[in-house]
Amino acid sequence: MRNRHLTLLLKWVCAVLLGMGLTQVHAFASELSELLKKSDHVLLMRHALAPGVGDPAGYTLQDCKTQRNLDGKGREQAQRIGQWLKAQGVKDAMVFTSAWCRCKETAEKLGFDAPVHEPSLNSFFDDMRQGPPSNVRLQAFIARQLKLKTDKALILVTHHVNIAEFMGENVGSGDMVLAKVSPQGKLLSYKIYPSP
Repeated sequence: MRNRHLTLLLKWVCAVLLGMGLTQVHAFASELSELLKKSDHVLLMRHALAPGVGDPAGYTLQDCKTQRNLDGKGREQAQRIGQWLKAQGVKDAMVFTSAWCRCKETAEKLGFDAPVHEPSLNSFFDDMRQGPPSNVRLQAFIARQLKLKTDKALILVTHHVNIAEFMGENVGSGDMVLAKVSPQGKLLSYKIYPSP
């Protein structure tokens, strides 16, 4: 009889602990998706792993073979990020991307609607003096899009220089920045989600 009570007690404790864990996971899992439904949040993402720095001399945006591109690990990473976002509850998203092939491929492999090129997401790595005016254009774009969006997430796939100019911090390949912004698209606060 005593063993039976002990067994029941242990089962109850395990059920409570498991329930608490699932609730916490569910709450965390829904935080990102719920915030991205709002009209004051956007997700900026650095493109997935593309070994190297910058682009080869003489590259062109019209020819992916001339650029630094995702490798096999980067392609897998981009797909994994898309799966992770969906597991967090992000089901629908408007995805915008830089013109660089490593960003376009990352955006495509997320698995949402076809990504759209947005010039304010283009890299200014070749001329860092373009950082401030590029950031002004990015803020204006974010402000316009947030006025138009429904409850779809707004995901922007771009480069580390653009993200650093926007938020003042570098992030790794495939890392995501959940940004709360003003109606003018200026950063108010942020949370970094490391690439899964």
